[in-house]
This record gives sequence, structure tokens and C-alpha cells, in this order.
Amino acid sequence: MSSIQNTQFTLYLLLSMTVGLAHAQEVCFVPAPEPNLENSLLDGQIQVKSQDSEINQDTFAHFKGNVEIDSKQAKITANEAIFDRQTQTLKATGNVGFLDKHITVSSKQVQLNRSSNELLIEDSSYALNKVQGHGQAEKIAIGKQSGINLIESSFSTCPVDDEVWRIQASNIEFTPDQARGVVKHARFYIKGVPVLYLPYFSFPVNDQRQSGILYPSFNSNSSTGIGIEQPVYWNIAPNYDLTLSPRVMTKRGLQLKTEFRYLTQQHAGQVNLEYLANDMELDDNGDSDSDRYFYRFVHTGRIGENWQVHADLNGLSDDNYIVDLGSNFYNRADTHLYKTFGMSYFSEDLSLTAQFRDFEVLGDHPDSYRALPEIRLDYLTDLAFNTEFEIHSELAYFESAELEKPSATRFHIAPTLRIPYQNQWSEFVAEATVMHTHYLQENLQGTTLDKEVTRTIGQAKLYGALAFERPINLFGNQAIQTLEPKVQYLYTSFEDQSDIGLYDTTRIFKNFSGLFRGQEFTGLDRISDNNQITLGLTSRIIDNNHQELFKLSLGQIFYLSDSRITDIAQEKDRSALAAELDWQIGSKWYAHTEAQVSTSTDKMQRSSISLEYQMSENKILQINHRFIRDLSSEEINQVGITASWPLAKNWQWVGRWYQDTKKKRTVETYTGVKYESCCWTISLVAQRHLSNRFDMTGAQSTDEFESGFHVYFTSRNLLKEGLFGYRRPYLLN
Repeated sequence: MSSIQNTQFTLYLLLSMTVGLAHAQEVCFVPAPEPNLENSLLDGQIQVKSQDSEINQDTFAHFKGNVEIDSKQAKITANEAIFDRQTQTLKATGNVGFLDKHITVSSKQVQLNRSSNELLIEDSSYALNKVQGHGQAEKIAIGKQSGINLIESSFSTCPVDDEVWRIQASNIEFTPDQARGVVKHARFYIKGVPVLYLPYFSFPVNDQRQSGILYPSFNSNSSTGIGIEQPVYWNIAPNYDLTLSPRVMTKRGLQLKTEFRYLTQQHAGQVNLEYLANDMELDDNGDSDSDRYFYRFVHTGRIGENWQVHADLNGLSDDNYIVDLGSNFYNRADTHLYKTFGMSYFSEDLSLTAQFRDFEVLGDHPDSYRALPEIRLDYLTDLAFNTEFEIHSELAYFESAELEKPSATRFHIAPTLRIPYQNQWSEFVAEATVMHTHYLQENLQGTTLDKEVTRTIGQAKLYGALAFERPINLFGNQAIQTLEPKVQYLYTSFEDQSDIGLYDTTRIFKNFSGLFRGQEFTGLDRISDNNQITLGLTSRIIDNNHQELFKLSLGQIFYLSDSRITDIAQEKDRSALAAELDWQIGSKWYAHTEAQVSTSTDKMQRSSISLEYQMSENKILQINHRFIRDLSSEEINQVGITASWPLAKNWQWVGRWYQDTKKKRTVETYTGVKYESCCWTISLVAQRHLSNRFDMTGAQSTDEFESGFHVYFTSRNLLKEGLFGYRRPYLLN
């Protein structure tokens, strides 16, 4: 009997694979306590208990009244059981029950052949014990050699009294040592009405990756029309697989998307290729090049104990590919696609990185310089008297796809001597750095740049921070309030850099933490001269559970002398006042605010505000506002509302609305409803947003909108989808 009970696990796997149709089962289904099957029996032994028994030593044994047949793995109960010693068959009848840790079966008759190890259960109904699922079967035949055969069986994850859907099959078969089960003559019913018939299909019965058809996706929007995408998965080998996803769009045609993944002991990566031949929408508009493609190659690997290689290569046919066809890796707001390839070496004190770095620029954005190559070496070691010595060095060659722009070879080395000190309530750092950079610049026609430039700049920094705390009474509850002042003095010598081109340098946005960065630019082409003091103050309130309820940070830079770098010439003796606030207002309200206020004009320069009310996981209301006084000579002033609220039992509504108050127009509307029960789910989503398409000159449209409607039959997180999405504003800790 033991070998037959071992096959029950396979039956459980077969049924549990189908339970995937109900994503919400973890919420709806409460598993019954695991049955107590403990006994002292050994594998292969059975024990029979009954109120009455008649035993003939050579022919039969007849058991009556509350019959219990136990083995190490399972239990059978019945009104009556007969064991034929000559045929080695056990037949149980009358209110028969079969129970193991995976499944509970009720039937009229169970017959066990001990010589052939075959079990036959007739006119049965079953329920899974660990996951949601139940059904009926005219016969369940289980054999050690033949495997399992469910004859005229059904399955559903819906409640018994509300069976919205069920699967009915003439045969469900699978053979021992096979990874797939076979279903014959399957009918899919919704509310008792047959909606789909499949004469044959197979499916996996274990957690091994299997080739097959995955869930399709459906959508409709003004850009692609009605679209259907059907992924097909091919398990080539244990460490290689391929997904082919044909996508039909009524407005654009047939697109093929592929994803190849590989994994070896030292390397891993994937290749994505997407191709749309003869885009009908472009062809109708008279575009001569209507073939469209996208490619992506990502790789990471080790080539030695301390050596690693990496690659991230992306490319596409045209600027509007992502806007028109969408992407799983980029969104319509991206302006660059990365192309990087390199290798790295890491040890305890030394790190070395060498890479080629390029970009695919979308639309009418300034072309970014590519580094071919860029080599960085960093070394850090401890010296005597609690000091550290660090060297940062870099060698790079920059060129642009625009041939009229200058190119340059740049070598940079910056040794630093640092004295750090830190304990539980204070921190102090003193450091001195010499930054030496040498440029060889070419293609300088029409510029004021010099062919060869050497720049040496010195920098000294003193940084100190303290942390005070005191107990307070907060509305009758004990808490801790902290006061954390910090101060930094920074001096950087001046050197004229107007004869150096800008290759990887842009201005940096200053928030509170950025005040202590000590640099106005990214990259090395501009190093700002500084003679300044930065003051910052943070206060927190921490409850007895060590959770931050409140955090306020204020900071400002005081310039002791004006910067002589023409790109950042200051007109004031201090920076804007930077502030950050995180506040848990009670148990349901959360707030996050960042702001920069000009102290000379008392005007707000930048601000962002998020206020959220969260009654429960599915009851959320969030209000957002973003303001930037000057972003590329434009003022940004946007307000948005995001909400998620239950409408009724199993029904959830999600909505989002963003308004550009400067241009007095809506930039995104998003609304969706989702029904999710124990056994099925459906989501309906409508959306309208700016298309952001590029015209022939590369300029992005600011007046065209795109609308769409989507239907999903798998569970979706509607709150986080859409152009802006949902982000939790409370970012303490």
C-alpha cells in the first residue's frame, strides 16, 4: 500500500497546478488543520480496526462498522471492508473516505490490489487540504506502473456553493517519471455554460521549467489598435530558455518579441530582440522606413577570482519606438538608452573598472559624449594615527556622434589624506585632496578651447556632526527626540577652466543631502572653487518601537567668497534654504515634503509635497504637488491625486489624475476596476495621457494625447501602473 500512497503526491501536484487560475486563493482560502496521521507503522504495513470482524485465515477477512485502515502515509475509513487473501484485494464500501496530508476524498467504493499495487476509487469527490481546489471524478485509478488516471473528473477553485467556473475532462493522465500530465477532451464551463473545448493539452506537474504556452495579454489603444500578445516558452536546457511572443496589432501589424536567457557557473545574461516588419501606421503616413526593431543584451559574469565582466547594450530603430509600441525596459519619458561594456577588478584595497560607455539619444536632446574607453582605479588603505590614504584616478577618451564637436583624452588623479573619527554621538572628518587633470583636446575648430590643458586644484574639508537625544511625552506616550546639528567647511582653490570642453559634466540639483556634497557639477570637466560653510540641522521623533514618526531637516550654504567659475557665478552670499519633512500624522496620515527657498527673494525655487491617507491596504488617497520655478527656462507646476478604494465585496476601484496648473490641462487620467474572488479575477482599465511622440525634427509633441483600454484576466497591481504610478511618500528609515 505504501507505494500507492506515494503516488498521492503526484495527484496533489496535478491538481495544484490548476489552482494557479485563482491568484487570490491565499486571501480567500483558509487551509484546514493538517490531518493527524501519526502511527507506529512501518512502510508497507497496514492496520485495520473495526467494530466487528470475521476472519478466515486462508480465504478472506471481513470487517464491519467504523472500519479504519491505516498506513504510514494515509487513512481509509468505511462502513465495511473485505480483504480477499487469494486475489490480494481489499474492497471498502459505504461512506468511504481517503485521507492523506494533501487530499481528502469521499467515495462509494475503494478497491486496493496489493499484488499489483493498484488503487481504484469510484464515484468520488475530493478537496485539497493545503490549497484551494475541489472536484469530482467517476473513477480515480492509481498504479505503480501506469501512474494516475482521473476518468470524467472536474476541478474548480470556487466555493462549492458558488462554482463560477470549472474544468471537466474525460481523462487526466500522467505516467510516473514524466514531468507533464495529459488532459483529453477538456471542457471549460462558466456558470454551467461550456465556453471552451480542447481535445488535448498537456501541462507541468512539478516545479521544473517546462515548454508551453503562457498567459496571453490583451490591450487596445489609439496608437496600436487592438493588440493580442501570446508568449510561447521553450525550455531548451536546464540553463537555457527562449520565449517567443507574437503580437498582433490591428493598426500596425505583426510584431515578434523574443527573449533568450542563459546561465552558466560563472556567467548569466539575456538577449531581447523585437521586430515589426512594415508598420502599417507608418506606411500609411508615407514613411519610407517602416520596419521597426529593438534589441537589448545584458550580461554579468566572472572571469577569475576578483575579475568581473558586464554588458548592457540597447538599441532601436527610431525615436518613437517606445512611445508607439511600449517597452518592458524603458518608458516614454526616457531620453537615452545605455550601451556599456566593461570589466572590473575588486580586492580589499583596490578597485579597477574599464568600460566602453555610449548612449542612444532619443529625440532632440543634446548628444551625450561616449567614453571609449573609460578606466577608473581607486585605492584605499589605512595609515598610522587613525588616518586613511585614498587615490582616485581616471583615464578616458571622449568623442561625440556629432563629428563637428571636440573630442578629448582626459587623465585625472586625486590623492586624499583623511582623518576620520566616529562614535555613537559624534562624527568628525578632516581631509585634504589634490586634484590633477590633464586634457588632450582635438577637433577644436570654431571653439575657444585649448589643445592641451593641465589643471591642478587643491581642496580641504572639515566636517563635524553631533547627535543629542532626550525623552519626551508625546500625547501620553513616551518617545525620544533627537537634535542632530552638522557643519562643514570647504575650501577649493580656483583655476580657470573655460578652455576645457564639457564631456561628462552637468549641474547638480541641490537637496538637503546635496548641500554637503561640495561640488556643483557631475563629472570632472568643471570643479567649482569653494570657500563656504554649510550648516544643517535634523530633528527626529522616535517611538518606543524604534520607528521614526517625524523627521525635519534644514540646511544652507554660506559663501565666504564668490565663485569665479563663470558657469555658476553667484549673486548671493548664501544658497537657497533646503528643507525636508517626513511625518507620520497619526496612524493613517503620512506626509513628505522637500523645498528650496531663496533667502534673497523669499520665493520658492523648488518644492514637492505628498500627503497620503491610508485607512487600510486597499483604502488609499494620495495628493501630490510638484513645483520648479525654472527648468530649462520653463516653470513646472503640477498637482496629482491617486486613490484606491473598495466598491463592494471583491470589487476594487483605482483612479489617478494629474493636472498641469501652469498650462491648465490634464496630463494623465487613469481609472480601473478589478474584480477578484477566490477563483477568478478580471481588471478593466482606461487611460489617457500625453503621447510624447517626436516629430521629424526630433521635437517632442506637447499637445497630442493617447488613450487606451485594457482587459486583464490575471491579477494586476493597478495602483502602481500608469504613467506616473504610485509611490509611497513616507520614506523614513
